[in-house]
Amino acid sequence: MALFRCVWSVLSALGKSGSDLCAGCGSRLRSPFSFAYVPRCFSSTANSYPKKPLTSYVRFSKEQLPIFKAQNPDAKNSELIRKIAQLWRELPDSEKKIYEDAYRADWQAYKEEINRIQEQLTPSQIVSLEKEIQQKRLKKKALIKKRELTMLGKPKRPRSAYNIFIAERFQETKDGTSQVKLKTINENWKNLSSSQKQVYIQLANDDKIRYYNEMKSWEEQMMEVGRKDLLRRTVKHQRKVDPEEY
Repeated sequence: MALFRCVWSVLSALGKSGSDLCAGCGSRLRSPFSFAYVPRCFSSTANSYPKKPLTSYVRFSKEQLPIFKAQNPDAKNSELIRKIAQLWRELPDSEKKIYEDAYRADWQAYKEEINRIQEQLTPSQIVSLEKEIQQKRLKKKALIKKRELTMLGKPKRPRSAYNIFIAERFQETKDGTSQVKLKTINENWKNLSSSQKQVYIQLANDDKIRYYNEMKSWEEQMMEVGRKDLLRRTVKHQRKVDPEEY
C-alpha cells in the first residue's frame, strides 16, 4: 500500500505549472530541509490518519519526474521513469544520503504521531479504526494500482469479440436520436450468424496479437527499471480465452 501511495504522489506532481516544474532545474537536488515532516493534528477517524512518508527513491522520483517531463514533453512516462532510475543509480552516495536521512526522519515522526493517536483511543476504538482503515485501503488499492500502471504506460488489455461488437453498436448510435439499450445489443449479438460473429472474432484475435507484442516491449522496459513485480506469470501467458464464451 505504501508503494501505491508513493506512486500516486509522483502522479500528483505532474499537475504543477511550468514555472514550478523548472524551479529546481538549476540544481539537481533541493535543500534537504524541503523534506521536513510537519505533523498535523489528527482526529481518531481514518480520513485524518497520517500517511506513511515517501521512501528515498520515490522522493527523488517525485522531484525529478516534473523536471524530466518539462524537458521531454513528448516522452512516455515509462521512458522518463527509466531515465530517472538510471540517474538514481548513478547518484553519489553522499547525495543519496540526503534523501535517505529525510526518509528516516519522516518515518520517526510518523511513528511518533501514530503512537500519540493510539494513546488517546480505547482498545475498542483502536480495533474499530484499524478495520475502517483496512477497508478503505482495500477499496483504494485497485484504483491506485490502475493509476500506477497507466502512469507506467501499460498496454490496454485486448477486447473480446463481444466487446468490439458493443463498441461498434454504441459508436453507430452515438450521434443519433434513439438510444440503443444494452439489452437490445445483447439480443443482436445472440442473433448473429457464425459467419457474422467470425468477423468480430478475427478482430479480437488481431487485438490479442497487438496486446502481447506491446506487453513484451513494455515488460522489457519494466525489467530495465527494476519492476519485475509487474511482469506476467507463466500461467498468465498460457491462459487461453474462448471468444465464444461471451
